[in-house]
Amino acid sequence: MKTTGSAHRARKRFGQHFLEPAWVDKVLRAIAPASDQAFIEIGAGRGAMTRALTARARRVVAFEIDRDLAAALRQTAPTNLTVVEGDFLDVTPETLQSVLTAGELAQPIRVAGNLPYNVASPILFKLVDLRAAGIRLADAHVMLQREVADRLVATPGTGEYGVLTVLIGHVAGVERVLALPAGAFRPAPKVQSAVVRLQFHPPNPPVKDGRIFVDLVRAVFTRRRKTLANALLAFERKRVGAFAGPKRLAGIDGRRRPETLSIAEFARLADAIAEMTLPA
Repeated sequence: MKTTGSAHRARKRFGQHFLEPAWVDKVLRAIAPASDQAFIEIGAGRGAMTRALTARARRVVAFEIDRDLAAALRQTAPTNLTVVEGDFLDVTPETLQSVLTAGELAQPIRVAGNLPYNVASPILFKLVDLRAAGIRLADAHVMLQREVADRLVATPGTGEYGVLTVLIGHVAGVERVLALPAGAFRPAPKVQSAVVRLQFHPPNPPVKDGRIFVDLVRAVFTRRRKTLANALLAFERKRVGAFAGPKRLAGIDGRRRPETLSIAEFARLADAIAEMTLPA
């Protein structure tokens, strides 16, 4: 997480806003690192949060896209810190296997990050993908634009409820743990921020085909104001015979709008479609 305390100027292209030292302690209390835990940090920045984590955790692997900041961190890195220069969106399971020991990979790994506002959602989906690929992520404490946090904790039927809510909520419990004013950063952003805790768990409810579930959710929310029957036309182009007319499918009325469906209802609908599209 990026903090003040260095001559490095924030770079707009990386979405850099450095957290003030007084707020580092508050975020750290929300994370509550322990001495036997390994952490992945996304966006180490100037390293104040990184150093705080390394003082309390067993191991920290910090990803930083800014090569100058990454180089500065390496110059003073303690033995339990590994700095990886690069974009976290390019990280693969093999990347993590190359920097974490077999013992660390066998234990739950925690995540902390101050996510650039313009790529926060893709990074959250990257974490989901890494976990699905076998990386044992336990939880993530991420600093986000307040609007993104609102979407993560939204309920069905609200304007904020959408793809991010459903796909992240299907695999993680989500809780907002700290609100941050714009003045907590230098330079101050034009938006408010929040720290959100994701506690990862197996898909709940489980689904027959995870790819169908994801594709379904993404497709119908492109027509969120349409009836479900009409919204599913965006999905039917890829899944022939999924739905026809304002009928009930999986016990769900086709006249409802996608934004009113719960995660469990999306799972039921995806399973019904999976059964329809299974090869003979």
